[in-house]
Amino acid sequence: MTMTDIAKEVFGVVPEQGSIEKWTLSTESVRVEVISLGCIITSIKTPDRHSNFADVVLGFDDLESYVSNPRYFGAVVGRVANRIAKGRFAIDGQEYKLAVNNGPNALHGGLRGFNKALWTSETVENGVRFSHCSADGDEGYPGNLRVSVTYCLEKHTLSVHYSAHTDKTTPVNLTNHSYFNLGGQGKADIYDHEVTVFAQAYLPVDDTMIPTGEVKPVENTPFDLRAPVLIGSRLRELPGPGFDHNFCLWEPGQPREERHCARVVHPESGRVLEVSTTQPGVQFYTSNFLDGTLPGKGGASYPKHSAFCLETQNWPDAVNQPQFPDALLRPEEEYLHTTRFKFTVV
Repeated sequence: MTMTDIAKEVFGVVPEQGSIEKWTLSTESVRVEVISLGCIITSIKTPDRHSNFADVVLGFDDLESYVSNPRYFGAVVGRVANRIAKGRFAIDGQEYKLAVNNGPNALHGGLRGFNKALWTSETVENGVRFSHCSADGDEGYPGNLRVSVTYCLEKHTLSVHYSAHTDKTTPVNLTNHSYFNLGGQGKADIYDHEVTVFAQAYLPVDDTMIPTGEVKPVENTPFDLRAPVLIGSRLRELPGPGFDHNFCLWEPGQPREERHCARVVHPESGRVLEVSTTQPGVQFYTSNFLDGTLPGKGGASYPKHSAFCLETQNWPDAVNQPQFPDALLRPEEEYLHTTRFKFTVV
């Protein structure tokens, strides 16, 4: 029986917020570090085929950078991940207005979303549970929302369990915004990675990155990632700066079950990441907005296309698009989702 080692230390102090804890979860094959600010994953160390460990997520060396963290490295984002068109939505005829922080739209929960919150933490079996209470009206959202995010590490697999309850109907969409480079963070690009996304359809977007409403089959498009594709060559076929699109894992009316959604292989090192989720979508993002200006770990710079994200989630702007999977959590319901990241080698 391989046990998971769990250690806790103080990562630093944020003025007027308090002490930030860092938790380290370790097995023989994976070592994960997370902090209580934004439930941020600050490090994932995994071995290559020669048993050399490297850190495969982007991030910072210091707490101050995580406090600002403009690109959401490693963070849990919410109340609503991704974009809400024009920063507004209606529930039962009442309109709610949000901060507009991404062109004309609201992105990733607002100006001070869950990525900026200081979460309380406690150990659980093989991991750590973070909890947060988001008050009625927080960032414009209705209802007092009680949220927990649990990270569990067993052997090769990091599982992330999301749970939420509300006392007033509200949209909820939680994800983790880790940026991966399986060659090791600090590598210049991800062009040598092979990606597979097990999706039959994706969501085309308008010029502000809001889904048009069409659910488009990937067949005969550059978005067909159902068989392994070299990221570098596929990016050259794609109009625009890169992938930043929701892939549809299941459609409304289909049963909700955990499914494999993506597999990424780095042939040079042999590292493999497999992702499974209960969520109906995954946003595949190729770090199109990184520009090398953020000082990363160990002095690394992170240019465009130096990492990828697989953000498991509900479909973007679902609160405004009734044909999309339901974005609303009601007082009698529990929001419950799981995403797993499995790290192996070939």
